[in-house]
Amino acid sequence: MKVIIVSDKHGQSSSISLGRWTRTIVSLCLLGIPLGVGSLIGHSVATSEEVLDQQALLAIKERNNKEQLALAETKRKVEQHLQALTLRMAEMQARIVRLDALGQRITSVAKLDKGEFDFSQLPAVGGPQGADLGKVYQSPDFVDAIDNLVQRIDDREQQLEILETLMANRKIEDEVFLAGRPIKKGWMSSNFGLRADPFTGRKAMHEGVDFAGKLGSEIVAVGSGVVTWSGDRYGYGRLVEIVHGNGFMTRYAHNMENKVEVGDIVKKGQTISLMGSSGRSTGPHVHFEVYKHGRPVDPATYIHRASR
Repeated sequence: MKVIIVSDKHGQSSSISLGRWTRTIVSLCLLGIPLGVGSLIGHSVATSEEVLDQQALLAIKERNNKEQLALAETKRKVEQHLQALTLRMAEMQARIVRLDALGQRITSVAKLDKGEFDFSQLPAVGGPQGADLGKVYQSPDFVDAIDNLVQRIDDREQQLEILETLMANRKIEDEVFLAGRPIKKGWMSSNFGLRADPFTGRKAMHEGVDFAGKLGSEIVAVGSGVVTWSGDRYGYGRLVEIVHGNGFMTRYAHNMENKVEVGDIVKKGQTISLMGSSGRSTGPHVHFEVYKHGRPVDPATYIHRASR
């Protein structure tokens, strides 16, 4: 085997003869180059695969850390919701207790049958069996159920408060309702209407009724109201005047002593003065007048009717 070598400088060529062993060695060298290159490529590929495996492992670890953080956050939120629900339930229980107390109070004030309005028991329910739709009843979401319960409690509380207001108004109306006599002891000595004047003997209009009794005996209000006059007044002597509302006013005259002052709020049956004979009077008595929308009316209508 000959190897020809050409020189670029002088343009000359020379040949070299190779023996059998020389050719063998050269061939092995030529074959070794591709094998070495293949080994290097294989080593590079193996190294790249190891790098990829490490990156994937790091990515999995990072994802697990994020999932653990998300789980911890979810657990924290669930605990907060449970605490909020616990407080909500306690608030509803307290409101139910107040509602029961309010219901019992209204039942007592209205003098209703306690068996009919028993706030210590759950409302009775029932009815015939309905058609089976084949589906198992599923309760609503827990939070929605609590909200609905709160709404029902609000409605019930509002209704009870309205009922209480109506009962209070009725009680006030009962208090201002004029009924009964203005004295605790005594008798009627003169009626409403035309009569002979005790001082002149002439016919005159008597715009009230007279109740005679013992000097110093108690005179009481026939209805609740506000005192608008307490003092001397011409012809009446010592006078107490009470406005009751709804256009009604009463007067109590010829008193020995007044027990109330202008602006005082009096209740039905309260002692407002002591019987006397002040002013134009012939003896111990109370002159009782009733006015309706500014006009005097016969007090007998209110004296003889029953109290509410």
